[in-house]
Amino acid sequence: MKINKTDIIRINDYLWEIPKSFNERMLVPARVLASEPLLDAILEDRSLVQLVNVASLPGIQGASLVMPDVHEGYGFPIGGVAATLYPDGAISPGGIGYDINCGVRLLTSHQKLGDIKDKLEPLSKEMYTQIPSGMGKGGQINLSSKDMEEVLSKGAEWAVSHGYGEIEDLAFMESNGRLKSADPSKVSEMAKKRGTGQLGTIGSGNHFVEVDYVEEIFNEEIAKAYGLFESQIVVLIHTGSRGLGHQVATDYIRLIMKAMPNYGIEVPDRELACVPFNSIEGQDYFKAMCAAANYAWCNREVIAWEARTAWQNIFGKEIEPLKLMYDVAHNIAKIEEHRVAGEEIQVIVHRKGATRAFGPGFEELPKAYRTAGQPVIIPGSMGTCSYVLAGSAKNKEITFGSCCHGAGRRLSRTAAKKQVNAPVLKEKLKERGIYVEAGSFKGIAEEAPIAYKDVDMVVETVNASEVANKVAKLRPVAVVKG
Repeated sequence: MKINKTDIIRINDYLWEIPKSFNERMLVPARVLASEPLLDAILEDRSLVQLVNVASLPGIQGASLVMPDVHEGYGFPIGGVAATLYPDGAISPGGIGYDINCGVRLLTSHQKLGDIKDKLEPLSKEMYTQIPSGMGKGGQINLSSKDMEEVLSKGAEWAVSHGYGEIEDLAFMESNGRLKSADPSKVSEMAKKRGTGQLGTIGSGNHFVEVDYVEEIFNEEIAKAYGLFESQIVVLIHTGSRGLGHQVATDYIRLIMKAMPNYGIEVPDRELACVPFNSIEGQDYFKAMCAAANYAWCNREVIAWEARTAWQNIFGKEIEPLKLMYDVAHNIAKIEEHRVAGEEIQVIVHRKGATRAFGPGFEELPKAYRTAGQPVIIPGSMGTCSYVLAGSAKNKEITFGSCCHGAGRRLSRTAAKKQVNAPVLKEKLKERGIYVEAGSFKGIAEEAPIAYKDVDMVVETVNASEVANKVAKLRPVAVVKG
């Protein structure tokens, strides 16, 4: 299957549609949220072929969707959103991804860039010391079997109850850092074993901890509600469920591939393996996915504790500690209520490389944020910038309350390594006032700024289409990578 630009209908300047008539398997249209230059770039890989395939999922509602940061993934494109009818529509592990509840959190400080500029290099080194990073790297905590069961059941609550976080943090996390449908018994012993020593670690790939400053405020009122101000120092954390989540995905993709014939399900791509949500296999996967999501929230809470420790070690206890602004997932499936064809229905929303972005009035939000809407945190790359946005009331009509999750890859890791001289890049970033600490030059090359799309263009698309509103732009000054 090949998709040409002539196959795509322009709905408006930022929304495009591949009609249901394009392919006989499609049950709904496939929609792309992108400016025209971004759409042209998206057509260069198989993202839209994957999007069309997603439109054939049993029980899919409305349309299959991709965000402007989309790129090719496993089965589903990364940056994809699909809502299937609850309770018997499909659930597909490929629509969540291998890094279950990969997500981001932002910690805020009372300090301005000018207050700490002379301490940035020692701060970056102390962050690197306190926060374990790198492929397979273990952390300071070795979970017992009992602890593992509690982490999988309770999520971030476990970290708080064991002194690795603050009780107030829980109110500032998506789902308060815990999915109650989690069932640790549905997580394999191999997955638990892989996660035993990795709590409080960021891993490798595109995961990082970054010290940024607020370069620009776009919406003073919402920024004030979020506790953001110009020149403020903030800490951005991006990681997920580590080896545990990867193993959960591996286990259930294998199981679901075998189970599909029992339900008479055929998919155009075996990587889209799925079963009915209310089937035994669907329920087992969902409960295991929730448990892995809880592990990820606990992981980011422990990493925040490590970042807070590094902060105090450099600046002393007399400076106010770092405060959690918000934590949001971007690889997850959740049961939500949305309006489809004029009717409010329950759906299973798959978000893979896409962020929940609910608008004002959402009851789960802390009171201080309810009139502003949910914070949406969009990391860029280590040499460019990141953004804080606020969810819009309009996006439920367009994207099932979803937004982009980052800049989106432009080059594969292999291509980036071939084009980037990592030691030179590290030195150039330092000359620009960005201190990079990493376990290997390979990791720096793979995550070089040229490997990513223009995050400004991606964010401008979601802002102009009223999916989310720009609140603040962040610039990196210190980066810890695996």
